[in-house]
Amino acid sequence: MNIPLILAIAFAALEAHALNKGLHKLEFVAKPAVMACLFTWLFLATGLQGAALWFGLGILFSLAGDIFLLWIDRMFIFGLAAFLLAHLLYIIGLKDELATVSMWSVILAVILGVSAVRLMRRIVTAIRTKGQKRLVVPVIVYATVITVMLYAAMLTLFDAKWNASASLLVAAGAFFFYASDIVLAWNKFVSPIAKGRMLNIALYHLGQMLLISGVVAQFA
Repeated sequence: MNIPLILAIAFAALEAHALNKGLHKLEFVAKPAVMACLFTWLFLATGLQGAALWFGLGILFSLAGDIFLLWIDRMFIFGLAAFLLAHLLYIIGLKDELATVSMWSVILAVILGVSAVRLMRRIVTAIRTKGQKRLVVPVIVYATVITVMLYAAMLTLFDAKWNASASLLVAAGAFFFYASDIVLAWNKFVSPIAKGRMLNIALYHLGQMLLISGVVAQFA
């Protein structure tokens, strides 16, 4: 029985309940606990050997980002920095994929690049409209890094060194993580989304769980 993963799912459910009911004290416990459980699982399964080390460090910076974003209005830039480092660490864990050049990698790069530019144009315009120009460069840098992380994760689908289930989990996890950040940015800067914070957190937790599940499946 995978106790750390079960606990992570339970804490994610508690976090969703806390957000829905406005239970801030419960949120302060449940949200960081999810990543703490995922780190424990990864450590027990892999010993943080090889590439798993970089994902373990990425989880820790994600945990720091989670804590900062409990005060999203005051600590947004610190949370952004923590998650930026988390994505850079995930990219290091997937660095071999970035050396792959093929027809599929080029097509994927074009699709992700064009989509990211279109999304960021709308979000950056909204940031400037709100008079928060100091956030423009950090947000663009963050968006670039997370797009590279998604690109590297999706390339595992075409890498024979990755087993099929592990690559599918990692790619899906990165996609949901990416989607969660789009929801967060859109909800904060562009236009409020109904239950936007709950949707953001649900996608984020699903993404992290799937991504780490893939890493465990590949490196355990």
